[in-house]
Amino acid sequence: MRILMIAPEPFFEPRGTPFSEYHRIRALLDLGHTVDLVTYPFGADVQLPGLRIFRAARPPFVSHVKIGPSAAKLFLDLTLTATALNRARLGRYDAVHSHEEAAAIGVVISAALGVPHLYDMHSSLPQQLENFAFSRSAILRWIFQRLERTAIKRSRVTIVICPHLEETARRVVPDARTVLIENAPGSGEAPVHGSGKAIRAGLALDAASPVVVYTGTFEPYQGLDLLFEAAALVRRERPDVRFVLAGGKPEQVARAKAQAVSMGAEGLIFTGELPADSIPSYLDAADVLVSPRSTGTNTPLKIYQYLRSGRAIVATRLLTHTQVLSDEVAILAEPTPEGFARGILRAVNDPAHAKRVGSAAKTLAETRYTYEAYLQRTREACAALVA
Repeated sequence: MRILMIAPEPFFEPRGTPFSEYHRIRALLDLGHTVDLVTYPFGADVQLPGLRIFRAARPPFVSHVKIGPSAAKLFLDLTLTATALNRARLGRYDAVHSHEEAAAIGVVISAALGVPHLYDMHSSLPQQLENFAFSRSAILRWIFQRLERTAIKRSRVTIVICPHLEETARRVVPDARTVLIENAPGSGEAPVHGSGKAIRAGLALDAASPVVVYTGTFEPYQGLDLLFEAAALVRRERPDVRFVLAGGKPEQVARAKAQAVSMGAEGLIFTGELPADSIPSYLDAADVLVSPRSTGTNTPLKIYQYLRSGRAIVATRLLTHTQVLSDEVAILAEPTPEGFARGILRAVNDPAHAKRVGSAAKTLAETRYTYEAYLQRTREACAALVA
């Protein structure tokens, strides 16, 4: 198929949805399809055989776009719509594939072209308003609910990235045709054994010190406040434990450092944003990997890469994690500072247990969350699209 894809994100940037979009495109190309991607004017160009990128015009005074809903996205989506309509007029396409709110554009274009539409549902649009504390407006929430319902109803196939989203889609439209494709490949590569030695040396970490690593964005929903409070408790009992946080834009890191100090979490190491290909070495340097997320229901992208690392994972015992993680492959902790601290201390104080859950996690990744499984699910979505 020749696919017109519409992605309302900066492509490519090393963050959640763009990672997912990249691997979705990669799988489609591996299956023999071609993709014309219409996206925002920001991000690095990606060279893949069969992919062409068409960037929307940059509105005046918009120099970047943050994660989640924003006023800037309203203007960017207008130029994105214009570019997508122009591509639909000039190209000959067999299907339209839209990500997130771009489905509002995609369902109209697919109807005009008389071709099927595929909705890539990375999150629930109304829930985004809560996760990012964007607005409490009942009217805006109603608009997002209507948009989500229309996107699912008018799409021949809806791809969902976690079981809870599949339940959400079918609750909104009971007869929706959904295909669950979890974002395992999009999370990044597994670490190379021994690559973490250089990281430890560069950060002046003692070889005997237990190292707890967090990777990811510094957005509010990630639960870093919980991690800081737990870190303060952990270091009271085990002052030799070191915490490394890999991620965050400069202004976010500055705020996080001040917040950590105010909570009594001294001695944390903040690396700032890192290239995606350096993250596996940080995972190899870790004894424990943490995901303190306390809101939302989507599975964090980092979890799949954590699983592949073979390290002990400490995560909050919430749906966002328990869709993938269990007590057999992780240390699930209550989403309180005391509970999360106990989870970290269990991993640090009981290396044998940490090794067992880490090994089980790696086995799970190698048997269930493989690229071959991802490719097969993508093949099923394409088959359903043209059925």
